[in-house]
Amino acid sequence: QVQLVESGGGLVQAGGSLRLSCATSGRTFSSRTFSRSTVAWFRQAPGKEREFAAAISWTGDSTYAYYADSVKGRFTISRDNAKNTVYLQMNSLRPEDTAVYYCAAGEFGGRDVYTSWRYANWGQGTQVTVSS
Repeated sequence: QVQLVESGGGLVQAGGSLRLSCATSGRTFSSRTFSRSTVAWFRQAPGKEREFAAAISWTGDSTYAYYADSVKGRFTISRDNAKNTVYLQMNSLRPEDTAVYYCAAGEFGGRDVYTSWRYANWGQGTQVTVSS
């Protein structure tokens, strides 16, 4: 099993920034060139379905980042392998970014990173609120 713990959420003014962290433990992710690991961020606003925000996927020799159109140019996903942590830097925040943000992990890559049900491991979520 992989345990995921999100942190870094809070209340910010529109135009501000937050950095979310997703700390992982319980399993070592794949590092060979023929296998992949992915950590993604999804978000769910009140009364809305959960939606993809960003993901980072890696093999032993390459790393790929994916972003929803709604966050491109504003959010940046990154990872620190030594700390087993994935970060989501969120800049130029808008009220419509208000949601509970969840991180999720899986051992796959490619087009599947956008699909929430493909992820077997989820964190508890962290609240992000952006005021106007």
